[in-house]
Amino acid sequence: MLHAQGSKILDATGQEVVLRGFNVGGWLLQESYILKTDTLDSQARIRRALLRTMSEPELEEFYAQFRARFITKADIDFLAAQGFNCVRLPLHYDLFLTREQRRARTRAGQSPRHVEAYVQDLARWYDQDQLFTDAKNLEGFRLIDDVLSWCAAKNMYVILDLHAAPGGQGPDRNINDNLVPLDLWKRRDARGRLIYQDITVRLWEQLAARYRRDSRVAMYDFLNEPHKVNSANGLSDDNREINALYSRLINAVRARNDPHLLLLEGNGYGNEYTSLTPDKLRIADRTNLVYNAHRYWCSNGPGAADPNANQINLIHNLVAFRDTWQVPVWVGETGENSNEWFAGAVQGLNQAGIGWCHWTLKRVEGATSLLRVRAYGSILTPAGRAALLQNCQFAECLPNRDVLAAFAPPTAGRQPFATLTLPGLVHATDYDLGRHGAAYQDEYAERTDYRNQKATNSGNACRNDGADIFPVDDQAPSRGFALGSMAVGEWLNYTVQVQQAGRYTVQARVANDQATPARLLVKLDGAVIGTLLIGKGDSPATWTTVSATTTAIPTGPHTLQVYVEQPGAQLSWLRFSPAPAVVQGSE
Repeated sequence: MLHAQGSKILDATGQEVVLRGFNVGGWLLQESYILKTDTLDSQARIRRALLRTMSEPELEEFYAQFRARFITKADIDFLAAQGFNCVRLPLHYDLFLTREQRRARTRAGQSPRHVEAYVQDLARWYDQDQLFTDAKNLEGFRLIDDVLSWCAAKNMYVILDLHAAPGGQGPDRNINDNLVPLDLWKRRDARGRLIYQDITVRLWEQLAARYRRDSRVAMYDFLNEPHKVNSANGLSDDNREINALYSRLINAVRARNDPHLLLLEGNGYGNEYTSLTPDKLRIADRTNLVYNAHRYWCSNGPGAADPNANQINLIHNLVAFRDTWQVPVWVGETGENSNEWFAGAVQGLNQAGIGWCHWTLKRVEGATSLLRVRAYGSILTPAGRAALLQNCQFAECLPNRDVLAAFAPPTAGRQPFATLTLPGLVHATDYDLGRHGAAYQDEYAERTDYRNQKATNSGNACRNDGADIFPVDDQAPSRGFALGSMAVGEWLNYTVQVQQAGRYTVQARVANDQATPARLLVKLDGAVIGTLLIGKGDSPATWTTVSATTTAIPTGPHTLQVYVEQPGAQLSWLRFSPAPAVVQGSE
């Protein structure tokens, strides 16, 4: 069993354990953007939309198949092979309901009257001890047991995360699948009880009863990302409601003689801990508490600090909070950014000795995930659902090698993305793996302000760096992608093996939608070997092939660079062929 000693997490032998891994989001709670069903906005709305064309038994069968395929042992084995040592498991509370109880919840989203009826049903089931009791048959327990088994076989830990709590811990229904915003904190039953909170405590009591001696479980993550729990929504501004629930949950789990690490998440999407510090909690046992941060779209700089010491998503504040309160801290979610940001975050957190868990393992057409699920069409059609069930399986997913490389130690440096030889073809998107300033140079390589929605890759295609890659419709040998939006001074590096010395003819497949000419320099190991001139263009741009003759180049491994001297060009590929011999005395 992992336990806390001061600000560190230790195993049973007294060795420090730094948990680094991945979330498996989108599996046991469907978030619309992960599945590319954004207009449906939440799992409950997806379910209700599906019920327009299928029966409830058919709906349950589809979800059973989805859960059997989206994450399997093969996915966990893949994570372990990359060196990760934990998995955070986001759970929807409805997995611990019976099918009949879950159907009542699905119907509850139709109107306020149905919601009230569902709340009355919940209160009745709660009073009659009919919630979460059939551990042998409830899907949530079975799925947890599967993940624990898969992870233990690879010496990995599991964090149990209540991602969608009864009632919903905030107004963002995509995250917590609420029926009514903030009902966890507000909804009272006919007896005046905060019934959703009572049910949340009951669920964790049942989880503790089942897993209290299970050392495969690293932590209980009581409540994912409470947010907008404030006076603007009729609640307090000092987190008193969150304090009251956390205090109840901690006392309830400890009353079951469960010593697990307990992960607390602050207000404001998991980061703000006013009145939630260890001294403020109304608990008898203050051991084995861990404090969480969710790091998105913020600075990785060691000097960046928030003036609120209880707002801990910045690394400086995380370290200060850990040292002040002598509690472990852990980043339960991080990601949704460029590879440059990932590398900076991992480097900064590793140097501070803080564990982290990336969001998320796989998503449909996902550039920021480790695995990319191919597009499937619409979940509302039989063909789309069949394609989703096929495409989401591990064997059908495409690893994002550039994302994986971002988690490598800084000593890994720049690495080839593809084997490139001259003479030969170089696709523009096959620039090297590595950090901004080493593999490529771009004006905007990472997002460090949550208010700035601009994509780092403005074409949002192919790779997850600052380089801007767009889908294009052009003839072979184009792969359907091209570099674009290239500003003066930007460049891309390619590791190439020159097999034949001499001068080359370099052809480039280019387009220009600007009213002025563009110019690209071709460099080898920093020296200019040729210039590509692209005439002024039109809109929409027309693809054409331009060429130039290089200076003589030697054999061996080299760094080829495409450098933007005048902007406007889009570049799909470069083809290098030996230049015709120059006859002495000819012009």
